[in-house]
Amino acid sequence: MTPQELKAACLALPKAREEFPFGEANSVFKVEGKMFALSALAGTPLRVSLKCEPELALHLRATHPAITAGYHLNKRHWNTVVVDGSVPDSLVLQLIEDSYDLVVAGLPRRVREKLGWVALSEER
Repeated sequence: MTPQELKAACLALPKAREEFPFGEANSVFKVEGKMFALSALAGTPLRVSLKCEPELALHLRATHPAITAGYHLNKRHWNTVVVDGSVPDSLVLQLIEDSYDLVVAGLPRRVREKLGWVALSEER
């Protein structure tokens, strides 16, 4: 996955925006003002930090050496993924979507409805 593909995947999500609160080198991807991804897109190797459910975060860290506790973030809820090909692109894309969903799930119901987002538990 290239930096451009990573950026495109983040921005493809509804109402996602790229901001630079930590300087031009660090892209922060947000929905409704809440961060769901953080990456220094020009960094080598490419890395992205993503929100994750705590139990899944631990499992991913144990399974993939390229996934570690979130760098400078809450280690319980954030993972940092080295995007070097050792983690399949399909998994990285899923983790981006999961991070977005976790953030959106925490937004007020009216905001979630405005986004057209429906939790899996609400679909049944």
